[in-house]
Amino acid sequence: MLALLGLLLVIWLVCIVLGVVIKGLFWLIVVGAVLFVATALVGFVKREALGRGR
Repeated sequence: MLALLGLLLVIWLVCIVLGVVIKGLFWLIVVGAVLFVATALVGFVKREALGRGR
């Protein structure tokens, strides 16, 4: 599960970089940033939940 979240984080970072490199794709920067933050929050919550179970 955490590996999948890590992969998603990398994909969102690539979207952000593409949005910066390709002029006129500001929406891609915004979408990538929002999805990156959401995925990071989900990963943090999942990691905390797994740590408390031990």
